Amino acid sequence: MNNQKDKIIIGNCSGFYGDRLSAAKDMVEGGPIDVLTGDYLAELTMTILYNQRMQRGEDQGYVGTFLKQFKDVAVSCQDKGIKIVTNAGGLNPASMANKVEEIIQELNLDLKVAYIDGDDLIPRFEELKKNKEPLKNIEKGISLHEYSKKPLTANVYFGAWGIKEALDAGADIVVCPRVTDAAVVIGPAAWKYNWSRDDYDALAGALAAGHIIECGAQATGGNYSFFQEVPSFFNIGYPIAEIYEDGSFTITKHPGTGGLVSIGTVTAQLLYEIGSPAYMNPDVIGHFDTLKMEQESDDRVYVSGCRGSSAPKTHKVCVNLAGGFRNGTEILLTGIDIEEKAKLVTDLIFENVGGKDQFDHVDVQLIRTDHNNPNSNEEAQASLRISVMSENPDLVGRLFSAKIVELGLASIPGYTGRSGMPTGPYIQYWPALIDSKYIKERVHFDGKLTEVEPTSQMNFEEIYYQKEPYENKVPDYKNTTKTKFGSLYGTRSGDKGGCANLGVWAKNQEAYSYLYEFLSVDKLKELLPDLREYEIERYELPNILSLNFYVHDILQDGVSSSTRLDGQAKSLGEYLRAKDIDVPDFLTN
Repeated sequence: MNNQKDKIIIGNCSGFYGDRLSAAKDMVEGGPIDVLTGDYLAELTMTILYNQRMQRGEDQGYVGTFLKQFKDVAVSCQDKGIKIVTNAGGLNPASMANKVEEIIQELNLDLKVAYIDGDDLIPRFEELKKNKEPLKNIEKGISLHEYSKKPLTANVYFGAWGIKEALDAGADIVVCPRVTDAAVVIGPAAWKYNWSRDDYDALAGALAAGHIIECGAQATGGNYSFFQEVPSFFNIGYPIAEIYEDGSFTITKHPGTGGLVSIGTVTAQLLYEIGSPAYMNPDVIGHFDTLKMEQESDDRVYVSGCRGSSAPKTHKVCVNLAGGFRNGTEILLTGIDIEEKAKLVTDLIFENVGGKDQFDHVDVQLIRTDHNNPNSNEEAQASLRISVMSENPDLVGRLFSAKIVELGLASIPGYTGRSGMPTGPYIQYWPALIDSKYIKERVHFDGKLTEVEPTSQMNFEEIYYQKEPYENKVPDYKNTTKTKFGSLYGTRSGDKGGCANLGVWAKNQEAYSYLYEFLSVDKLKELLPDLREYEIERYELPNILSLNFYVHDILQDGVSSSTRLDGQAKSLGEYLRAKDIDVPDFLTN
């Protein structure tokens, strides 16, 4: 149990661009905090900001909603001495910092603003190519310099040390570009305790805290598998991390708010959008399979023991390419002979538009939502989704749509089209690594520019923590009972570029012991047969009674280009929870 007194209280008010506007004010006024953070960026968000800059001018490219939130809390933050750290700077942190300073002047406040840049690699492409830095796609193994499509944005994920530098210099607000989601939490913690670059265990703890609170209300009951346990979703509280000097921390929320902070909600969020339990950050590798959780009291979960290893020698880069253009159609198929109807209408469509081979990519999905002996018109319907992509906009433009409309009275019985399929240009996500020696992180504050060197370039002794081996033991049993997977196990899933993760956790040791033996990769593919074609890796986190599955290439080239109905894999976990499984009697008695 936690006995430490000194702590830094960090509250997060945003998990994505579009999160609740009032959350910043609620966090500042709802109780004591030392730092207000906000995470607004995802791979897709960078593209949104790029389009904003192209349409509105070079001074754009930041998250404008943050300015509304800042105006609401600026006076209170000055009065209470609350620091603000945010990645809302997006593609243009300098312009965002200028806008923040305008609000400070307008409100006649005395707050100092720093901003960080240097993450944009687009101006340095020729230099990197000349130095044989390939920016190789993590999944495809192809060098970006050998690829035909044009990069629109290319941003390095910075870590925490630029933030610490700004806070050390006296900044009240730190406007960041594409830092890692957890960096906005690690930086203030490192500033509070003046951690050194090789305080790896403490940094790993702050990394875990940052990962847990970065997605807003997902840590406090939002999107939680056992949602019936959450007392109320109204006025849901946003998460707070109370971080101690050794890197351990307590996750909580303000009193009087809705939601829930439990070992379950914290475990679910810890599993969100991760691959290996050795979680990479530019400042440290945090080993999530070493930490422990305790329910300290109502809505307070204490997390300790996260081990850390040396910072990796590479930084991750988020590259977004001009993928090309897309169009598509969705047709409702009703009643009997669904598969025959789907084949006929698919063949007719491609005959009418000039064949499949002219497109760069074609995706056809028959989604069987129809019921046997239906009780409503809608229960009789399946959905046929056809998507096409091409670098030639004319092939997938208005003529393509018109050629499908022509078939409205000349194909299958009950032909019913639906609108809403994505059309127009799409973005291809290109995850890459870059040697950290090329990183040039710059902090701008009070007329001074400071360069921040990556930890991996500072000749620290290399340390890599090895976890203890786990021996699983399943209690003896004779009989099994059929039940829903989700009656015993919680899940949390999400996108990792073109890949997806599916985290699964148990509520007690016996349930985990069975899960550990039962849910192999092969078994997962048996339960979810539409995953059979994908490479899947399994990772074990017995310390939090969890498994994590990393599904390669299921989302194609990222959210913008994915043709799946759920292009972010948010529902993949609940799909697994809907499956019937046989479980031993010791879990159902």
